[in-house]
Amino acid sequence: KVLDASTLSFGTRVRWFAICFVAGVVCSILGTALLWLPKGIKLFAVFYTLGNIAALASTCFLMGPLKQLKAMFEPKRLIATVVMLVNILSLL
Repeated sequence: KVLDASTLSFGTRVRWFAICFVAGVVCSILGTALLWLPKGIKLFAVFYTLGNIAALASTCFLMGPLKQLKAMFEPKRLIATVVMLVNILSLL
């Protein structure tokens, strides 16, 4: 099963979930704090985007990337997913 988180042990998946989740929260908070510096809007965009990517990665470790993508692109979540991905890509 290529790209399937189930090949990892439960402990490994939970550990990497926690690491990515904490990294995402730290990046998001750091980005918000840097917003108040001169030219902080660019730093905010970079760190907040990294935080969102890390948060998405964290759930991939719990669900697996394929299941995560299937859930994100369900009809009821499609608009929110597309808007989020377009915004993340526009900041990079």
